[in-house]
Amino acid sequence: MPNHDVKDRALAPQGKDRILWADRSMPVLTRIRERFETEKPLNGQTLAACLHVTTETANLCRTLKAGGARVLLCASNPLSTQDDVAASLVEDYGVEVYAIKGEGHDTYYEHINAVIDAGPTLTMDDGCDLVSTLHTKRTDKVDGVVGGSEETTTGVIRLRSMEQEKVLRYPIVAVNDAFTKHLFDNRYGTGQSTLDGILRCTNVLLAGSTFVVAGYGQCGRGVAMRARGAGANVIVTEVDPLRGLEAAMDGFRVMPMEEAAAIGTVFLTVTGNLHVLRREHFEKMKDGALVANAGHFNVELDIPALDEIAQSRRTVRPFVEEFRLADGRRIHLLGEGRLINLAAAEGHPASVMDMSFANQALCAEHLVAKAASLEKRVYGVPGEIDEEISRLKLAALGMEIDRLTQEQESYLRSWQQGT
Repeated sequence: MPNHDVKDRALAPQGKDRILWADRSMPVLTRIRERFETEKPLNGQTLAACLHVTTETANLCRTLKAGGARVLLCASNPLSTQDDVAASLVEDYGVEVYAIKGEGHDTYYEHINAVIDAGPTLTMDDGCDLVSTLHTKRTDKVDGVVGGSEETTTGVIRLRSMEQEKVLRYPIVAVNDAFTKHLFDNRYGTGQSTLDGILRCTNVLLAGSTFVVAGYGQCGRGVAMRARGAGANVIVTEVDPLRGLEAAMDGFRVMPMEEAAAIGTVFLTVTGNLHVLRREHFEKMKDGALVANAGHFNVELDIPALDEIAQSRRTVRPFVEEFRLADGRRIHLLGEGRLINLAAAEGHPASVMDMSFANQALCAEHLVAKAASLEKRVYGVPGEIDEEISRLKLAALGMEIDRLTQEQESYLRSWQQGT
């Protein structure tokens, strides 16, 4: 393939404007980029990234390039690419991009293979499709990789399974698990952008609706909080008793999906698991129910089962498919069951991705510096990186925090003083 595959390079001017607009809300990444331009910590590295091709990702790529890396980018989801951004990355910033919004399954993996062909020394993944391809069908390129990072919960789950089975062939940093990622990106980013995606493609009124959130991790917490803020009556379904109890203490109704299916208006899965909404649930849903997913893969919805029980299937609005059942009830699938915030909207706000992608940039630097001493397993983000990002973000917001006095530091280190 040529060194890029994008929809239309003529879209680049529009994409550049949007990239620079996002950059204004990414001060932490900007400061890292300024340092990288001077220090070049990624000199000589070939970095293959499989991420959502958005304005925020573009600014991460700019930072990695500033650090001296050759950067190749493919999409981590067939519907998440912003074509004008992809064009601008090629035209204006010299990033080798292989991504087209709406690309089919075969093209999706052709693009992953295209970035692997470059012989990466670092990987940056969102969902583990790049890493899993390297470990299965492209083992010819895996030995050259010194380390990688993973952006999302689903990918970390897959990587920990690989580590447990002792098949992981290079160290990976779980960026998803950084406090400055999952406490902000997952909760506030997913919470806002998921509702944005649902509203853009349906234009429904959430106030007074019954909004069912499957999963009460950080992403589920964010969605439930924002849906309640929009006036919806929120129900949470869970399999973890601790999270179920937390949802109840937060003021949400908690029940099995079997019960929620009959009363819900909007259904949103965000679990990272398989077939959370299944045939028995679809069969109970009310006429006009909206079904969406904010987990990384659309397998959270058993779409083949929905198709089997439907008498007809048609697109009624962009990103809205109507499945009509034998009794006339209609169930609407949003965004093909893929990440609704990226399929039908623009993903997380730039100010949230600022911290997530600052983690990615600093972890790439960390991997290059420490690769020789790291084992072939999944690591957490070093605490000093989390703290540095928090410090930079506070500074960018014009906020300061207190410092411990010497007396306080001494007290916290001591054990002699009691009541």
